[in-house]
Amino acid sequence: MVDIHDETPREAARDEADLARFGYKQELRRTLGVFSSFAVAFSYISPSTGIFALFFLGLTTIGGVFFWSWPIVALGQFIIALTFAELSSHYPVAGSVFQWTKYLSGKTYSWFAGWIYLFAGILTVTSVCVTLPLALIPAFNGMGWNLSSSLHNQRIVAVITLASITILNIFGVRLVALINNTGVIFEILGMVVFAFILALFHNHQGVGVIFHTGGQSLTVSTFLVAMFMSLYVIYGFDTASTLAEETKDPRREAPKAVLASVVGAFVVGAIFLWATLMAVPNMGAAIKGAFGPAQIIDANFSNAFATTYLLVVAAAIFVCCLAIQASTIRLCFGMSRDEQLPGSSLLRAVNPRLHTPIGSCIAVGAIAFIPMLQYTGAAIVAIAATGMIYLSYLICNLAVIRARLRGWPRSAAPFSLGKWGIPITALGLAWGGGMLINFAWPRVQSNPTPNQTGKLLNFHWHWLNDRPILWTVAIFIALVGVVYFVLVQRTKPAHLQAPEGEVYAEEVATPAPASTS
Repeated sequence: MVDIHDETPREAARDEADLARFGYKQELRRTLGVFSSFAVAFSYISPSTGIFALFFLGLTTIGGVFFWSWPIVALGQFIIALTFAELSSHYPVAGSVFQWTKYLSGKTYSWFAGWIYLFAGILTVTSVCVTLPLALIPAFNGMGWNLSSSLHNQRIVAVITLASITILNIFGVRLVALINNTGVIFEILGMVVFAFILALFHNHQGVGVIFHTGGQSLTVSTFLVAMFMSLYVIYGFDTASTLAEETKDPRREAPKAVLASVVGAFVVGAIFLWATLMAVPNMGAAIKGAFGPAQIIDANFSNAFATTYLLVVAAAIFVCCLAIQASTIRLCFGMSRDEQLPGSSLLRAVNPRLHTPIGSCIAVGAIAFIPMLQYTGAAIVAIAATGMIYLSYLICNLAVIRARLRGWPRSAAPFSLGKWGIPITALGLAWGGGMLINFAWPRVQSNPTPNQTGKLLNFHWHWLNDRPILWTVAIFIALVGVVYFVLVQRTKPAHLQAPEGEVYAEEVATPAPASTS
């Protein structure tokens, strides 16, 4: 299904006029329809990517029962997505969390929300790039190559992947969307087809496997650890609104895409997870060997079939990398357009031929490369990336609940929660806060210290090497942000122009003219 084409003059004029009400000039190219918008958000979530990377964690912690973390996390994230869908209907501009908090809470709060979310996105780009080698190297070996899955080889593949997606994003959203749409169709079909083959012809454990622990201890604590895979997968649905300035009729289409991406990922992921658990040949051996989907597929099929599966997964991971970077680039562009980042004049410049902010593309790619200098594997990078994303979502929802209590929204939008707005946002806050505590809790499985990683990660300071990784990363990014904000950003004016009734910030500045840079 392809819905990538330029708007009609009448549609373009309508959407450009709507964007101008926020003080911005149309510079990015509007080519995305509702399916393309959904596909980008679905690719960011990419159930095959997260399941492939962290299936082993859930399995080794509580056996097949970890399946139930999937619907619980999907429901919790869908509650968050409902609020985000309403926000995207009110504020159809590039930048999602940054833009929403800007209009609801003002310059200072939104700047820190955007700063944290920007680095969370960049870390997520890194984490998915370093996941690709875990599927691609075994796939190459299945085709007759002889590559070791050493950290050195994984890093080489990850760096090539990062360079490739940066180049593709430079060449514009039309190309990214075309690759993305195709990749999403293959990911959905591939996961569902593989799932049905496994369930029908290789059902070793029976449908009741999701009620069995495989001999592992099931407690509240172990279940919270096992949730990490699902928590790592189901986020990024706000990508559909981050690309609002490249989406046709975004006030209507972005909310649909936000919600559909969560529902689609849940359905596809649930089918695949259940079938994969049923296909485990020997549960005790799988838990002891920390099996992932690749090992389970390999145990059930010929080399050719297993290699095909790995290639499908590798393609899905690549498309996931592409979508995550595209989303992060738009956030970088949105903040720079408001003069909120170092080097904003370069980061916000849109190439007149490609209609992409090339400076932001290069900057996001370059910073995403930095964690690869001390390569530690996918799981460790995922810890910081996921925790920072959930922190960003919590910061955003705090701004929303405060605005709702002050009467937001007073203006109409195509998607509205109406009287359910306050209870849904409150539920989202409770869910997000609880899961953030879960992430931050110091434990070897999901938030270890560098010393507990076998020295894969080394901060070169003994005291810091005894502190949980997520704490160190979050505090470091926040402190750098505080220094930069106090020294540079504090005295700069805020860009808070919005349609009547849309601004609820206390730090209301003089409306800025439409940006033409």
